[in-house]
Amino acid sequence: MVSFVGSQERKQLNLPGRNSLELMSKSFGSSSTTVRIVEIESGPINRGPHLHDTFEEVIHVLEGSGLLKTSEGDFILSKGDTVCIPAGVLHQTINNTDAIVRLICLFPVDDIRHGTKELESWSNA
Repeated sequence: MVSFVGSQERKQLNLPGRNSLELMSKSFGSSSTTVRIVEIESGPINRGPHLHDTFEEVIHVLEGSGLLKTSEGDFILSKGDTVCIPAGVLHQTINNTDAIVRLICLFPVDDIRHGTKELESWSNA
């Protein structure tokens, strides 16, 4: 069955350190995909690193630039860049500029809450 989500139906998520708008997930009828638009404001970092135990994450930069810190190294992100973070890789997207960073994040699971582990800081890794 086709799952359609109109612009008024998208779900604003109350998540630390970012504004996240869920466009598709299990709650909208998807059986295998979650899609979110994430905005990270400039200023203090309010979210520690995290990882996804059993699934990868694809991030595409729609607007702005920032830093992707991972357990495999750091990457400078700019508009138009795309990165695939394998399952089990600790990562954190940081806005180190004065402008907003807008990303589209794709996950090959219908609900990312299961299998996502949040840490307070890199020293807790």
